[in-house]
Amino acid sequence: MGEMIEFPANGRTCPGYLAKPVSGTGKGVVVIQEWWGLNSNIRNIADRFAAEGFVALAPDLYHGKVTKEPDEAGKLMMALRIDEAEKDLRGAIRYLRELTGGPVGTVGFCMGGALSLFAACKAGDDVGACVDFYGGHPAVTYDWDGLTAPLLGIWAEHDDFVNPNIPRYEEELKRRGKKYEFVTYPGTQHAFFNDERPGIYHPQAAEDSWKRVLAFFREHL
Repeated sequence: MGEMIEFPANGRTCPGYLAKPVSGTGKGVVVIQEWWGLNSNIRNIADRFAAEGFVALAPDLYHGKVTKEPDEAGKLMMALRIDEAEKDLRGAIRYLRELTGGPVGTVGFCMGGALSLFAACKAGDDVGACVDFYGGHPAVTYDWDGLTAPLLGIWAEHDDFVNPNIPRYEEELKRRGKKYEFVTYPGTQHAFFNDERPGIYHPQAAEDSWKRVLAFFREHL
């Protein structure tokens, strides 16, 4: 359904996967990769958004690199310069906003979940809604004061990597009166939405969270 494109990103270009609905127009959603890279799973999620009437752009933050090996994925994630990723994400948000004519949504998974929230904190009114699926990255810090979009946080019950941070997130959001909703799915593990991860993928939680995300974007975008 989609195609690879290049979009401007602060004086350079960034590749990305762009998927449009049959109508050709719709609200914009930036889909942000896990630590594996811009793989078939992320492209499929962009296609699913397009099938639901959204224009989805998945920026390739690794600029062509992708892996199925956890060790290499970890190295790619840690090698990612957050300042450079911010340029790519800001470029993706601006490109999609110009293409669709309004504020966009951001959604990401694992590393991408952290970057979804990070981008929303940086982009101000360009982002109208933010979804964080079990996001975590040791080098990412959030400018909570800059967050203007409502936040939907989706968490797994069994996630030692991310869950210790959730109480602090809630404290920061409550202190500033930010609009947010956090949902934890019982019996799930980190990355439960990824249908390419046998033994971790949780069909019921994935289906319910997908419906929740669609409703969230349709309400706020």
